[in-house]
Amino acid sequence: MSTYTPEDPNFVARVEGSFERQTFMQTLGASMTRVEPGFVSIEMPFQEALTQQHGFLHAGAVASIVDSACGYAALTLMPDDAAVLSVEFKVNMLSPAKGERMVAEGRVKKAGRTLMVCTGDVWAVTGEQRKNVMTMTATMMVVRGRGLKD
Repeated sequence: MSTYTPEDPNFVARVEGSFERQTFMQTLGASMTRVEPGFVSIEMPFQEALTQQHGFLHAGAVASIVDSACGYAALTLMPDDAAVLSVEFKVNMLSPAKGERMVAEGRVKKAGRTLMVCTGDVWAVTGEQRKNVMTMTATMMVVRGRGLKD
């Protein structure tokens, strides 16, 4: 799938370890399902507690999982001494977020030394049906020497 070669041969363990420390993702019930060079997938089950007034998942919750998918996709390509930080993103909500679960897929579009541009999509999944409900364009920063965790 990816044409990128990670700088860190242990990128999968580093990305998964960082995700496990992200307590907000735990609060959302999100789990990381795929990690490849320049690509990450995160799933979140539908939860009534995360809905807005019309019964759809709140856009903030949905945007959070695709932001993390994009950030971790970028982290897969960073050196082992770097951490990732979102510096900008734009989302388009394409359809109401309702389904059994949401699947966020983040991809690196352009990997730079300091900034990485990523794209992401969120799919509402019910059974075998997938519907694209959100798309994101994001810029991630390669952070070095600031004492941040991955």
